[in-house]
Amino acid sequence: MCFFTNMKIISWNINGIRALYKKGIDPFLDKYSPDILCFQEIKADESQVQIPKSLEDMHSYYNSAEKKGYSGVALYSKIKPESVSYLIGDNKFENEGRLICAKYKDFILYNIYFPNGQRDEERLKYKLNFYKIIIKKLKKHQENNDNIIILGDYNTAHTPIDLSNPQSNKNTSGFLDIERKLIDKIIDIGYDDTLRLFHKEDQLYTWWSPITRARERNVGWRIDYIFTSKNIRKKIKSADILSEIYGSDHCPISIDIEF
Repeated sequence: MCFFTNMKIISWNINGIRALYKKGIDPFLDKYSPDILCFQEIKADESQVQIPKSLEDMHSYYNSAEKKGYSGVALYSKIKPESVSYLIGDNKFENEGRLICAKYKDFILYNIYFPNGQRDEERLKYKLNFYKIIIKKLKKHQENNDNIIILGDYNTAHTPIDLSNPQSNKNTSGFLDIERKLIDKIIDIGYDDTLRLFHKEDQLYTWWSPITRARERNVGWRIDYIFTSKNIRKKIKSADILSEIYGSDHCPISIDIEF
């Protein structure tokens, strides 16, 4: 039986799991050997996924969108969770495959793909309401003193150092004050942005527009995060952005944690 002690957790918006696996993921897995690997925007259901041999021994879970080729999240874990849930708690959010909640002996992990609000005003409202439901869950966990890890693509840059051009994007969804205040709320109720525990002022990005070849110029946004409840702050040994890893318009992010 496998028990976690020192653990590496990686989160990555892969922008299509089939495309990523065709490109090849084994060198990445060989180098980083995650104990828990979380994907967002898998754009497929489980029947369409050909798992690489390097992941075959891990327990796998998928929450796919009803709409084909859209959204979806996946989780691979070396140890089997005690339970897994895919429910957000509101029917209007349940068909886009945006959440996996895995409960382990020592912690609860949420893998979430937050909605993008750039399409129109209605979609922005959808995104904000989604955030509010997640924050309500997180507040309840704080009241219970649960050990929480909540990671994924938040689709929001929190502060001006989290994107290359904050001034020109102040009216763009993804950097609106109303969106940024929701991340403030997550912090205020008792959660840490783990990257900022170790890289307080560094301008580090996780997403670059593929249209403008922004990655070559490092003109990006940091919209992928791993937040943890403050009661496990001392257990976080490192937090990083793996910007050298290609395969998507996002790069992976990671933490090392000790339970």
